[in-house]
Amino acid sequence: MLGRKFILLGLASCFAISLVTDALAKAPPNPKPGKAQVSKVAVKPVSKKAKLGKAAKLVMPLATVSTAKFAVATPATRLPAVVSDSGPEAQLVKIFKEIEANRLGNALQLTDALLSQHPNYRLASLIKGDLLLARRQDIQTFGAMTGAPPDKVADLRAEAIVRLRGYREKPETKNIPRYLLQMQPDQRHAIVVDTKRSRLYLYENDLSNGGRPRFVADYYVTQGKLGAEKVSEGDKKTPIGVYHVTSSMPRQKLADLYGSGAFPINYPNEWDKRQGRNGSGIWLHGTPSNTYSRPPKASEGCVVLTNQDLDIVAKSLQVGLTPVIISNSVEWLSFDDWAKERNELNKSIDAWRTDWESRDTERYMRHYSKRFKTNDQSLEQFAAQKKQVNASKEWIKVKTENLSVFRNPGKEEVVVVTFDQDYRSNNLNNLMKKRQYWLREDGKWKIIYEGSA
Repeated sequence: MLGRKFILLGLASCFAISLVTDALAKAPPNPKPGKAQVSKVAVKPVSKKAKLGKAAKLVMPLATVSTAKFAVATPATRLPAVVSDSGPEAQLVKIFKEIEANRLGNALQLTDALLSQHPNYRLASLIKGDLLLARRQDIQTFGAMTGAPPDKVADLRAEAIVRLRGYREKPETKNIPRYLLQMQPDQRHAIVVDTKRSRLYLYENDLSNGGRPRFVADYYVTQGKLGAEKVSEGDKKTPIGVYHVTSSMPRQKLADLYGSGAFPINYPNEWDKRQGRNGSGIWLHGTPSNTYSRPPKASEGCVVLTNQDLDIVAKSLQVGLTPVIISNSVEWLSFDDWAKERNELNKSIDAWRTDWESRDTERYMRHYSKRFKTNDQSLEQFAAQKKQVNASKEWIKVKTENLSVFRNPGKEEVVVVTFDQDYRSNNLNNLMKKRQYWLREDGKWKIIYEGSA
C-alpha cells in the first residue's frame, strides 16, 4: 500500500490548538483517495503549572495523509513563494493548516517559502525534513530524521508553541497593559515583555488621544535559560520590573552572539536593590549571524529578538527614555479602568506637591511610607531635615513636568514615578530629574523611595 499516515499532534496550549507533528499512527486499510480520515478526541487544557515542554506530550490525532496527496498544488492554486508577514507566525499557521487538511504538497511549498525568507530558521528546516521523510515512511515523532538531537527538537517544539500562541492571542485593541499608566510627552514608545508568552509588545504614546498607549506590534522573544524573576548575578534568569534603555551598542562593537545590536537596560534599579537583587548586563539584543531565532529559554537573562525584529524595534527606542517593562504575565485593563488608576495616581502625586508647598512638614510626611528611605537617609532623618528646611522658608513653589507613571509587575503594588522637578523658594531655586517609587500602604499610595533619576 502506498498510503503513509501522517498525524498532526496537538501540542496543547491553554486554548488547545494543534501545532506540530509529534506522533503518527498507521493508516486504516484502503483509505478513499483524496479524503482525509479524521478522528476526533477531546483534549484537556494544560494545567497552569505545566511547563511548555510537558504540554507537548498531549496528543490530538487530526488527520491521516496519503503520499498521493503530496503532489504540489496545480498552477491555478499555487501558493506564493514569498509571504508578506514580517514574522514567521502567520506562515507557520498556514503550514499547519495545510498539514491538517492533508495537503502536504502545499505545506512543503509554504515551508520552502518561509526558508527562502529565513534560510537559518531551524524550526522551518525541521518541519521540512519531516514533510520530506513522510513521503517514504511512517514518522513516529516530531523531528523524526535520524540523529536529530532530542534537546534541540524539544527547543524547536517549545518555540512553535509560544509563537503560535502569541499569534492566536493578540492583545485586544480595547485593552491596555496595566503598567503603562502615563508616558511623558517625549517618550514616543514603550515596550512590555511577557515572559510567560515569550512575547514583546510595542506601544506608541498616542498624544492625540491624551497620551493613551496604542498597540503597534508584537514579537517573539527569548528569555533566560531558567526563566524569569532574576535575583542574583549568574542565575540565568530575566528580571521582572520597570526599566529604561540606557545606551545603544552597534553590531561593530559586539560579539556575533548579540547579533545586529544591543540595548542595555538599568537592571538592577532602585527597587531591585531594595529587594536585595543584584547582577548586571541585562540587554535587549539580536541573534548570531548563523541563527534566525533562539529557543524561548536560551539566554543568560537578556531579552533576545531575531535580528530582523530588533532592527524594527530599534527605530522606536530612545536612549534614556524608552521604558522596558518585563512581566511574568501581562495584566490588561479596559480604557475606563486604566483611566481610573491613572487619575488616582495623579491625584496622589499632586497632593504630595501641594503639601510640600504648604511648608507643613506633618502634612508633607503623610505621603511617605513607614518603610521609606533614600540612598543615605532613614525616614526619621529625612523628616528631620525637611522640618529644618521648611522652618527657613517664607514660601515654596514646586512644579512637576514631563511626568511618567509605570506600574511595577509583581506581588506588591508599586509604581515608578519620574518627572522634571522645578523647585523654587525665597532662598533657593533648583531643577532636577526625580524618580520616586510609590507603594500602596494601608489602602493609600505612599512614597517608599525617592532620588535623582
